Amino acid sequence: MTTALIDLELSAPVNLRDLGGIPVAGGTLREGVAVRADDLAVVTEQDARELVDRGLVAVIDLRTNDEAALTGRGPLAEQPVAYHHLPLMASIGAGMPRGGRVSFDHVSMGEMYAHMVENSAPQLATALSVIALAPGATAFHCAAGRDRTGVLAAMLLLALGASDDDIVADYARTDANMPAIQARMKPVMGVLLERLGFDLDEMTMLTDAEPMDISMRTMLARLRERHGDALAPVRAAGLSDDIVARLRARAVAA
Repeated sequence: MTTALIDLELSAPVNLRDLGGIPVAGGTLREGVAVRADDLAVVTEQDARELVDRGLVAVIDLRTNDEAALTGRGPLAEQPVAYHHLPLMASIGAGMPRGGRVSFDHVSMGEMYAHMVENSAPQLATALSVIALAPGATAFHCAAGRDRTGVLAAMLLLALGASDDDIVADYARTDANMPAIQARMKPVMGVLLERLGFDLDEMTMLTDAEPMDISMRTMLARLRERHGDALAPVRAAGLSDDIVARLRARAVAA
């Protein structure tokens, strides 16, 4: 890798960052292993080439089938990058009341994340295996790079022994990017949600008086209340000790 992925400013995604440098058990997460992002389908051809030149070898797409059908894979589809489509939700509208006002607070978002871990544990186990076995950097993304992407980032950091505070701090870094994320998403996601009877602005309007980190702390608390170990559902779905050891071997810098 000639230049760190963390230094690359892409033309369209606004929530891309390398997880390198986060403290984990035994050291820190190495740069060039795991990159989280909002929708990578909207990168330019030049940015796609540069991502590959800097070491990107795999993409994990956490979007639903209907989201992926709207924007596809983008220019990265023309690059020598392995593509893994692992939706963490069946559809954007699943479980939401049609035609009504939809609003979320931070606690309800955290509850949703916990159910996502439980219901999509096989996909999360597969995603962690991809990161463990990839010969270079793996980027994972959804639409905004906050919710589904944040859940996978948390599972990765849990597997590497990161503290709750460091997991939450990484998740909360997205807060400052939310205005730009919403502006970028609206032309595509706004249209998709409108077809389903939802309003993007209402769905993304969280309680300003509360810190965003409540969502991730709620997820971790609920998973431990129900399973003891927050990573237990993913372990039960196929995350083996061998894969965790492989993750640690390639991701932890002492």
